[in-house]
Amino acid sequence: MLDVCLLGCGGMMPLPYRWLTALMTRFNGSSLLIDCGEGTQIAIKEKGWSFKPIDVLCFTHYHGDHISGLPGLLLTMGNAERREPLTMIGPKGLEWVVNSLRVIAPELPFPIHFQEIEGAEQTFEMEGYRLQAFRVNHNIPCYGYSLEIDRAGKFDPERAMAQEIPQKYWRYLQKGESVESEEGRLLTPDMVLGPPRKGIKLTYTTDTRPTRSIVEHAEQSDLFICEGMYGEKEKAAKAVEYKHMTFYEAAQLAKDARVKEMWLTHYSPSMTRAEVYMDEVRKIFPAAKAGKDKMSVTMKFE
Repeated sequence: MLDVCLLGCGGMMPLPYRWLTALMTRFNGSSLLIDCGEGTQIAIKEKGWSFKPIDVLCFTHYHGDHISGLPGLLLTMGNAERREPLTMIGPKGLEWVVNSLRVIAPELPFPIHFQEIEGAEQTFEMEGYRLQAFRVNHNIPCYGYSLEIDRAGKFDPERAMAQEIPQKYWRYLQKGESVESEEGRLLTPDMVLGPPRKGIKLTYTTDTRPTRSIVEHAEQSDLFICEGMYGEKEKAAKAVEYKHMTFYEAAQLAKDARVKEMWLTHYSPSMTRAEVYMDEVRKIFPAAKAGKDKMSVTMKFE
């Protein structure tokens, strides 16, 4: 299972009724945070989730509304006596940007491992899932992310017994691990597992114009969380000028990528009632929802 929480859905500035865009996921005892704007700590507290299990922190880009909450979060994690390493992933300049912000958080009791994204896309394997970063089109280098959890084929006990595989090894093979028997026989998962089954896929992108890379990486996602800066159709030209998206452009991406469900996020501060525009949005993509702070879902295998 993958727990997903859209901690905040605002863009540019936090508002009394809307935190800045940040996404947090929990899987297999590990948490991932994408972006950390001002107020992210409060949003996590309001949700009732914990800072401590955050093992990976990703940044889409280095505008203030996506990273300005980082020093405070690091201090909180340090004050909680965290000792485990923290992995950070982001566009080129990651270490320089983070260390500049750490002028006010210079001493931490845990190490930070920096992984700068190289090229137009890069894949990271960690904590039992696969994270794919892909470049999008903003006015500074910016990336979206797809998180995928694979699911092995179904275990076949009849095949295991036919091959005289002792039951004490079954649980390792079921987890996809190879094991050597006491007799020196190499046992591999393909001996007892059927074809791979459908896993879980989550795609998140913000601060961008529509791009082919989004469609390709969001393809058949179970959940697609996408920027919708403007719902007002008269602001389409403004979206082009500042390299953001309208609700309707996001809906078209969701349709083209054949995703199961889409949540809109990263609203303009002038956006007060996103739901007003959703009837028009759903004409393009029926499974669209207007994101809200702390909007959550537990994604399960089929």
